[in-house]
Amino acid sequence: MPGENLSREEAHERAGLLSVDGYEVRLDLRSAVGEAEGEGPRTFRSVTTIRFRAEPGAATFVDLIAPSVNAVTLNGEDLDTAAVFDGTRIALNGLAAENELVVDAQCAYSRTGEGMHRFVDPEDGEVYLYTQYEPADSRRVYANFEQPDLKAPYRFAVQAPEGWTVWSNGVGELTDGVWKFAETKPISTYITAVVAGPYHYVTDSYSRTFEDGSTLEIPLGALCRKGLARHFDADDVFLVTKQGLDFFHDHFDYPYPFGKYDQAFVPEYNLGAMENPGCVTFREEFIFRGKVTQASYERRANVVLHEMAHMWFGDLVTMQWWDDLWLKESFADFMGTFSMVEATRFTNGWITFANNRKAWAYRADQLPSTHPVTADIRDLEDAKLNFDGITYAKGASVLKQLVAYVGRDAFLEGSRRYFKRHAYGNTRLGDLLSVLEETSGRDMAAWSRAWLQTAGVNSLTPQVTSDAEGRIAELAVVQEAAASHPELRPHRVAVGLYRREGADGSLVRYARAEVDVDGPRTVVGELAGAEAPELVLVNDDDLTYCKIRFDENSLATLREHLGSITDPLARALCWSALWSLTRDGLLPTRDFAALVLRFAGRESDIGVLQMLHAWAGSALTRYAAPEWRAEGGRLLAEGALRELRAAEPGSQHQLTWARFFASVASAEPDLQLLRGLLDGTEKIDGLDVDQEMRWSFLEPLAAHAAADESVLAAELARDDTASGKRHQVRCLAARPSAAVKAQAWAQVVESDALSNALVEATIAGFQQPSQRELTAPYAEKYFAAIERVWQERSIQIGMDVVRGLFPSLQDSQETLDATDAWLESHEGSAPALRRLVLEARDDLARALRAQACDAAAEK
Repeated sequence: MPGENLSREEAHERAGLLSVDGYEVRLDLRSAVGEAEGEGPRTFRSVTTIRFRAEPGAATFVDLIAPSVNAVTLNGEDLDTAAVFDGTRIALNGLAAENELVVDAQCAYSRTGEGMHRFVDPEDGEVYLYTQYEPADSRRVYANFEQPDLKAPYRFAVQAPEGWTVWSNGVGELTDGVWKFAETKPISTYITAVVAGPYHYVTDSYSRTFEDGSTLEIPLGALCRKGLARHFDADDVFLVTKQGLDFFHDHFDYPYPFGKYDQAFVPEYNLGAMENPGCVTFREEFIFRGKVTQASYERRANVVLHEMAHMWFGDLVTMQWWDDLWLKESFADFMGTFSMVEATRFTNGWITFANNRKAWAYRADQLPSTHPVTADIRDLEDAKLNFDGITYAKGASVLKQLVAYVGRDAFLEGSRRYFKRHAYGNTRLGDLLSVLEETSGRDMAAWSRAWLQTAGVNSLTPQVTSDAEGRIAELAVVQEAAASHPELRPHRVAVGLYRREGADGSLVRYARAEVDVDGPRTVVGELAGAEAPELVLVNDDDLTYCKIRFDENSLATLREHLGSITDPLARALCWSALWSLTRDGLLPTRDFAALVLRFAGRESDIGVLQMLHAWAGSALTRYAAPEWRAEGGRLLAEGALRELRAAEPGSQHQLTWARFFASVASAEPDLQLLRGLLDGTEKIDGLDVDQEMRWSFLEPLAAHAAADESVLAAELARDDTASGKRHQVRCLAARPSAAVKAQAWAQVVESDALSNALVEATIAGFQQPSQRELTAPYAEKYFAAIERVWQERSIQIGMDVVRGLFPSLQDSQETLDATDAWLESHEGSAPALRRLVLEARDDLARALRAQACDAAAEK
């Protein structure tokens, strides 16, 4: 892995030397099927012709990660491949003003989801291929200048096995046995794409007539494995796609520039999706094999729209280097929710954003690796790790606030000018700020310094004093920051006052004031004289990015009446704030669990309910005092079963409570119920135990020795699919046996035979909260292995192993000390590896603080 890195300085120097006129890439993928030839990795032939201009006499390099190179020709001269190719780069010396480079290589198919991924469907033996490159894996498929600011047009030609279809960024046509694709617009290497195989393909079309009478026709396509075709609701994908295209054409005033719009749902995908223009790829889990809640459909719609926003933010206009990754990801994250709320049936998307997406940002912004939204990205390893909660969710939160700051019209007009001014080019932070200054008339420099160029999250706490008549004498908002990131920022917030009203005691807002919070303490003068509230909610309506805190009276109100808040966004914000207090060791875990048990059953928003279940599970595993875990688990299981039986038959709430019950079940009666639901001897009215639900029930049974290998083999026979295999692998690794854990560890750490999806499944099964003693011996092994794993494996697998196998369940001071000892003795290790270990250490230290808070509550 280390030899594959590329520094910002190298990229900057290369961009100064040359410009690229075009690529022609010919791939022969016929080797994807049949028996592999010879020893070593299965390979395919890749022949790339690059035409580029350079300073005469200059020297540079082209990127290529391949097992072997057959030939390199520069300006008609054959180069000695042994002399110029080192496994990751091809040295180019003595360049002319105009150059033609031809590289003929044998590139390797991937099993890690990076480069040209090859998947064999266990259900029918069919082979499927797709590419995934971001940030820098196109060099695993063809030779190129792998950096975002060397854009060029591409022509792809692909030979594939007979009967296959091939897709790429441009429109393709099969001619004389070769799929030839139309030349693309100038784009970056990381968003080129090839998808090939016997995919199931559905088509539709989108038409748009503009004010000048011209018409834009966009062919639409959607594809998945044949084995998933019966589950594929392509009509809904197309519906959201058309709604999104309408929205973006209404607001961007720049027609979709990339011709067709295919969306491929592919197996063993590491990400949610990737914005390859004209050929967007998604993880196939967005095709639902069983019953799911509306939250799952909302999530898919959000991702579809997020990727579509990238066609303008990221593909048409691209960041110069990964420092400004936020210029595409923050915008796409914001525009995904913005467009979804305004153009689709998912009108409550800002609730999900506040409760789910921002939780990701708040966690990331409190890690030692937090960074400004505009980050300092030294190299490609840095870039890979910065696809994080800061770049996506905090950036989107800040943009949401920016829209309020400059105004919606000014923001959208700025976007329109940005596209037209920089189409097919590359930009930096200043390019965006300058157009926003033009359209809004505001000075963006101070705002940018506060929100984009500093790290950390502020907390806002209300201070309320009342007079003798029960009215507010003064209400102030206190702003605080962590000592590590002491910046106080300007916040435009709404402060809401709530009280109980009506016979049912609904907790409703009766007063609201917007105020600019600036500095450590801001008085909200508008609310003086108002009736004293039972609850004060700072950041009501979720206008800013902050941690919400409560005064003592408000917290007492929430303990008794949280479920009575009628506004779903306000309720979601309160839940999020309570979770933040729990993570910060300010609210005992048992108190948070009690709130979930008391009020989650009244939660109407299904996405919020699912988040509460996830938080409650994490709280029990990470933040509960060890001596209370068993009691906490019993209480959560009892509460989940109670809500499951009380839920409306067949409802999405029933489905959600069933899954949560399975996740916390451990007592024999609960496991017996799960077994009964599987074999049909037990029944809960309206609950459809479909195949996905069956696997959800089998994992806790396997983890508690109530489902052995033969049971799991029988279930795989029942669901002999790629999805079934992943579930079975996870359940097998979950079994409580020292031999099972040893085998799982060896398969992931000592071998590279498993695909990326099966590595992920094995790690998930290995780490069981009920098996802390069983996995304790692997803490020492972890620290002995991770540097070797990082050096030998791809960065994606390295990240999966280092994050997934950190001994977080060995939550003790001893593990914290062992982590510190590794960090102290490995100061020279790769910065990206150290960052991952530092993050895991911080999570562990946070868990220990929260556990101490929870233990103190018992005394």
